[in-house]
Amino acid sequence: MLSGFQKFLLRGNLIDLAVGVLIGAAFSRVVDSFTSGLILPIIGIFGGVPDFTALTFTINGSIFKYGAFLTALLSFVLTAAIIYFLVIVPVNHLTERLKREKKPPVVEPSNEEKLLAEIRDVLKAQSTGNGPSRL
Repeated sequence: MLSGFQKFLLRGNLIDLAVGVLIGAAFSRVVDSFTSGLILPIIGIFGGVPDFTALTFTINGSIFKYGAFLTALLSFVLTAAIIYFLVIVPVNHLTERLKREKKPPVVEPSNEEKLLAEIRDVLKAQSTGNGPSRL
């Protein structure tokens, strides 16, 4: 049982996943900084400060802070848009360009395939009556 656990821990996929999570967390901080430092102030120019955390309503003494949800939702949408336009679109474009440049090499048929093609052609010619009567 422990050997199976050891194999699981030492598999390359697990390490790749851990590295991906760490890089994703670091990239998330970069995107959050970009969003809060550059994008939100630009939005604030047109509609005031885009911080809705002070928005609340009260029912029977319970305070509902829907402004915090709106701020988090706006931050999520902006983060998703930034990741899409600055990461996904360029990577897809680059991948497509590399696919166009890589063309599979033309594989020459093997001797067996050439011989089979000759036999096929002779048999086809015999069946139509246009070719030699022997192989």
